[in-house]
Amino acid sequence: MSLGSAYAKDFSALCARVCEACATECGKHQMLHCQQCAAACHKCAEACWEMAR
Repeated sequence: MSLGSAYAKDFSALCARVCEACATECGKHQMLHCQQCAAACHKCAEACWEMAR
């Protein structure tokens, strides 16, 4: 990112999609650690989408 890679935005969008998939899967389970993981993945996805713009 800091070197201005031509793929930085694409990589960030891919990261966001992976984080969203993880959040969806973990969110299906009611155990505390799964819910914490889902929340962290949602937060990561938001940050990645910001970088993908």
